[in-house]
Amino acid sequence: MQIYCKENLNEIKNVVSQLSDAQYTFQSTNLFGSTIGQHVRHILEVYQSVLNGFETKVINYDDRARNLVLETDTNSAIEVIDEICLKLTENQIDMQMVLEGNFCLAEGKKIKIDTSLLRELAYCLEHSIHHQALIKVGLLEVKCLNFIDDTFGLAPATIRHRKQCIE
Repeated sequence: MQIYCKENLNEIKNVVSQLSDAQYTFQSTNLFGSTIGQHVRHILEVYQSVLNGFETKVINYDDRARNLVLETDTNSAIEVIDEICLKLTENQIDMQMVLEGNFCLAEGKKIKIDTSLLRELAYCLEHSIHHQALIKVGLLEVKCLNFIDDTFGLAPATIRHRKQCIE
């Protein structure tokens, strides 16, 4: 699973490395004012939530840092992508973990769910792909679709299905 996550993150890194900070922070009308950088930050912080849980074996996506530098500075985002990829390389085994979070609007409703590292990395990958589809909309608006291939933001199952339909 780690290799697929790293491939996905490097795909994002490739896009981010080609964008100016102005393009990265452009408030997209089609995305209701959100930016490519905000989506990248969100993807990275979800991964960081999993990696931060290595020691405690507890993952809490609600407690993300929400580091605004990651959504405004492409170089910072690239550095964090590299850090996450390095940590993914170092941690190749599965482990039992606990997902902790509040899944409703009311305060004080935190629950705990048994999970595993690989399950949460699978979630990170699917979540990332979903946000890549939104990033693709932002890229269209800043006229940078040429930075990606046609499969950017598509789930592997969708890509496989489309290939079958062509053959």
